[in-house]
Amino acid sequence: MIRFENVTKRYPDGTTAVEGLSFEVERGEIVTLVGPSGCGKTTTMKMVNRLIEPTSGRILLDGADIADADPVELRRRIGYVIQQVGLFPHKTVLENTATVPHLLGWPRARRRERAAELLELVGLDPAVHGARYPEQLSGGQRQRVGVARALAADPPVLLMDEPFGAVDPVVRGHLQSEFLKLQAALHKTVLLVTHDIEEAVRLGDRIAVYGEGRVEQFAAPSKVLGAPATPYVADFVGADRGLKRLAVTPIETADLEEPPVVNLNDRMETAVARMRADGARWAVVLDDGTELHGWIAAETADDAAPTATVADHARRMEAWLPIGASLKQAFSTMLQYDAGWIAVLDPERDHRFLGVLTPRRLHEALRRSVDADERDIDRADVVLKSVGAA
Repeated sequence: MIRFENVTKRYPDGTTAVEGLSFEVERGEIVTLVGPSGCGKTTTMKMVNRLIEPTSGRILLDGADIADADPVELRRRIGYVIQQVGLFPHKTVLENTATVPHLLGWPRARRRERAAELLELVGLDPAVHGARYPEQLSGGQRQRVGVARALAADPPVLLMDEPFGAVDPVVRGHLQSEFLKLQAALHKTVLLVTHDIEEAVRLGDRIAVYGEGRVEQFAAPSKVLGAPATPYVADFVGADRGLKRLAVTPIETADLEEPPVVNLNDRMETAVARMRADGARWAVVLDDGTELHGWIAAETADDAAPTATVADHARRMEAWLPIGASLKQAFSTMLQYDAGWIAVLDPERDHRFLGVLTPRRLHEALRRSVDADERDIDRADVVLKSVGAA
């Protein structure tokens, strides 16, 4: 969708902002540009909508050289979100959101309808916020309006320059989550600039790690964290990149253990027999189908009357996640509930119980993920050696 072909930007004083830049952003993909201040990432983004003209090379948008396009018309086809939002203070939220449709000559009723639709999409009630002015909004609300304005004319491409950098960490995390939900519904092609490697990892389908004026590595977040291409990248992503990698490593069925399972209507003597057969100190309790109800401890089962049912003694289980959730979410859930394991369910099959993830299996999943990237193979093909093995 967006292709950089040997693009260089050199200023008259001899300063080179970017040099020999070549990479491609695929349709519907989020690519994050990350690096220290002054490395050329914002210059890269501004060349896409011709706010800055390249010195040499070509930038193609959907196969067409943007140098042949009218700059004004080009910018109206590309959504643009900046850190300070840039809302017009004398216009209402609804009018700000409708800016591009207004410039494109849409009828008043149509552009107001579109603006209201977009405000709802970003979580703002147009009946409540539409008539307000930017100064009457919080920082997070202004940022939402900025995103809505960028999407108003339904552009295929969205450029975002430090879009969540001007808000506090809690609001920032919430905005990131909302943006990912929005992207899942809209599938825009997004180029996003950030200096925060954690934001780049969380939001990007692929990451371009910038050195001074050039890309040191262009790869998926897991690859950047697991197999840094250069010492510079390794230093930039940090010594704790293994912890960061938890956020981009999903739980897979191969990571799960299969504990003894009992049903609510089973007699306690059945539950005891199953746990003893497995040498387990607990069992997962399902309802009369395949959905998780909770768990039962061996001590409880041993002390219960043999003719009692599991339903009389089972405990509810709150520590669970859907398959595909990140290992970071799994670790966080274990800590939140002080749990030695979490249940993993399949939301696509009526939350069917799949197995449990233990701390040992979580560690092994992370090791397999790192090894798979280093060797460029699938996680399922990785055979782990025990710690301390020859």
